[in-house]
Amino acid sequence: MTRRTWELYLLLLLGLGLMSQEALPPPCESQIYCQGELLHQVQMAKLYQDDKQFVDMSLATAPDQVLQRFRELMEVHNRSVPRQQLQEFVQQHFQDVGLELEPWTPGDWKESPKFLQKISDAKLRVWAEELNQIWKKLGKKMKPEILSHPERFSLIYSEHPFIVPGGRFVEFYYWDSYWVMEGLLLSEMAETVKGMLQNFLNLVKTYGHIPNGGRVYYLQRSQPPLLTLMMDRYLTHTNDISFLEENIETLALELNFWTVNRTISVNSGGETYVLNRYYVPYGGPRPESYSKDEELADTLPEGDREALWAELKAGAESGWDFSSRWLVRDQNPDLLSSIRTSKLVPVDLNAFLCQAEELLSNFYSRLGKDSQATKYRNLRAQRLAAMKAILWDEQKGAWFDYDIENGKKNLEFYPSNLTPLWAGCFSDPGVVDKALQYLEDSKILTYQHGIPTSLSNTGQQWDFPNAWAPLQDLIVRGLAKSASPGTQEVAFQLAQNWIRTNFDVYTQKSVMYEKYDISDGGQPGGGGEYEVQEGFGWTNGVALMFLDRYGDRLTSGSPPSHLVSHCLVATFLLNILLGFLPW
Repeated sequence: MTRRTWELYLLLLLGLGLMSQEALPPPCESQIYCQGELLHQVQMAKLYQDDKQFVDMSLATAPDQVLQRFRELMEVHNRSVPRQQLQEFVQQHFQDVGLELEPWTPGDWKESPKFLQKISDAKLRVWAEELNQIWKKLGKKMKPEILSHPERFSLIYSEHPFIVPGGRFVEFYYWDSYWVMEGLLLSEMAETVKGMLQNFLNLVKTYGHIPNGGRVYYLQRSQPPLLTLMMDRYLTHTNDISFLEENIETLALELNFWTVNRTISVNSGGETYVLNRYYVPYGGPRPESYSKDEELADTLPEGDREALWAELKAGAESGWDFSSRWLVRDQNPDLLSSIRTSKLVPVDLNAFLCQAEELLSNFYSRLGKDSQATKYRNLRAQRLAAMKAILWDEQKGAWFDYDIENGKKNLEFYPSNLTPLWAGCFSDPGVVDKALQYLEDSKILTYQHGIPTSLSNTGQQWDFPNAWAPLQDLIVRGLAKSASPGTQEVAFQLAQNWIRTNFDVYTQKSVMYEKYDISDGGQPGGGGEYEVQEGFGWTNGVALMFLDRYGDRLTSGSPPSHLVSHCLVATFLLNILLGFLPW
């Protein structure tokens, strides 16, 4: 039995519930890209400013030969190779990053997609045309040698070309790709989206889940589960039912990964509820951030280091790497070594899964498979009840991450607290307007350049003062579900704020960024483990979504800042007068 056959056999047992995740071997056993002395010595020597650079380099020869040469080098230097010799070794045996990828212009790219006609502001229309051009810059295609010699690459082979985020991220990423696909579909590039979807579906068939990104060192973890939503958006634009029929069981398999491996039971009021968490049962430093993880672990007792590394990987799985959401708040709130991602039940993860269960139920209904449709409809109902019991706070009008160890909610502000609105995972229509009250109480409507990721300035990138495109979308489209014209107007004003920030920075720098600093006007974001990146896939996607939705009203000119704030407050008060919000 080959190793691949063995892996697929284990995944079958896992899917049938006949074994646990812990019985699986670590998904990546590469002694170059995932673990081992070569990785350790090169990364701790800090040959590159960014640890990701080394693990993205491909091998010039077979890995066995490289490892043998390295063992010989260690023997010469008593197992501690000097930095200069390490540099020479890497230059001799590795190739530069990106040589295994080719630039790719999507065959379905169009000069003037129809949505551009909706944009009334001439400057915004020209800008949208330039954003549409960026898809060609972000297109990548894999060279055939990745398929013929996969052991020489950290890249996981993908049959179809794809759109990358940009900057240091020259491979695809799971949750980024959802907002990228939304932008591509508006740009009438459904064939590109289908290829990207097929790549993800192939990953599920091979590994049982979608890794964080398209590299072997990401295989130990996933990212927020949006595959079913990607399929839904593709179907909405194409009505390609045969593609759904071919892949419906693969969608179910991906959801099953979260059920088998990321489920947690929570007790409340004498009842036991089942929800999900981010959880990666593997220690060891993240290869792409190896030296940082090692140095952070050195601040802890040796017995605590493996747990720290597992929690860092869980934080990376959340997509929020890293944030005060995952840190111990009652001690030093800025200490990354206090991270405890797996000890929290996250609002957004459960909203994403609730949405996926509803969509999968709808898919099975469309295909005439009623028993499966009922199964997922019941799972959604159970999750809705669990989210209401454990995560919802009636007084505050929002959902909150639940701290399993301390048995209480984390009441800090994060845009993720309103993800159930965006995902349509609520039963009372009135909660949308309660959410507006929550935003007002949290003073979020006073920020004129975007919705902050949190109100805590920890130096982490998923905290204040950074604002991220997908989080703007969660709030804007969540509020837009309200029946109240006033709440819908707030959604528009928040979209207007974000578009102006993106447009103003683009006007100055001719670049779209992965995140923005909204503390003093709009600027490229900062903090975290690496410099802010240009590109940028999901930022482009969200900007195009807002331009499509509100293009007849959005403007490029900036009104006085007090006017924006007054407008939002006036709209909030109008909601009260009209009876949509309590006095």
